[in-house]
Amino acid sequence: MAARTKARKRALDLLFEAEQRGLDPVTLAADRLASGLVPVPQYSLDLVEGVQAHRERIDELLETYSHGWPLDRMPAVDRNLLRIGVFELLWADDVPDEVVLSEAVGLVSELSTDESPSFVNGLLGRLLQLKPGLVES
Repeated sequence: MAARTKARKRALDLLFEAEQRGLDPVTLAADRLASGLVPVPQYSLDLVEGVQAHRERIDELLETYSHGWPLDRMPAVDRNLLRIGVFELLWADDVPDEVVLSEAVGLVSELSTDESPSFVNGLLGRLLQLKPGLVES
């Protein structure tokens, strides 16, 4: 597994755990890094911090374009992986858009429901089409 794929998986783990436990994901990530018990790559930290920094806008976009799937009805893995995908798509200029979609679909295929890959691919694909109008100045 490539280094960035592992980092995305670790970021997903942190976001998922923080949500389930009602914790701040950035604080949880910092605590995990400080403990040294689990490796936390820098890119994982970047993703967690980026998602958290843009969380309101990310969730707004997901709610708007997920047609019939409010955030609270989405599987938690899908919701948090979509947050990572939207962050990378709109704010991580060093990651090609095709890689964002491929990585998100690959991870959700391993970790979620049978319907999740097409849902994640469709939603991120739609946001990719709209990307020029979504990027904030």
